Amino acid sequence: MRATKTTGGHMTQSEFIEQVATAAGTTQAEVGRVLEAMVATVSGALTKGGDVRLSGLGVFDVGARAAREGRNPSTGEAIKIPASKAVRFRAAKGLKDAVNGVAPAKKK
Repeated sequence: MRATKTTGGHMTQSEFIEQVATAAGTTQAEVGRVLEAMVATVSGALTKGGDVRLSGLGVFDVGARAAREGRNPSTGEAIKIPASKAVRFRAAKGLKDAVNGVAPAKKK
């Protein structure tokens, strides 16, 4: 387990699958298939112009980037950057709080 609160670092896809399989009490093969299905589902929804809201995780959506002028860093020459779309992710409040070490609010 490389990516932990105390060590930081990154987590590979295979490490992610291993940890989810252990936590869920299922096989890594099954988690791998579910992960592939999730990626395909999110990609399909975003391609169609929708968004994906996952409670406790956040929202995946698509934002428009306007055409603009940029600079070639090597030559300094002005270049035109065409308009494009970008995938965005906005983290849920609970996830932000967890990353920042804020204790979850107690339910009344």
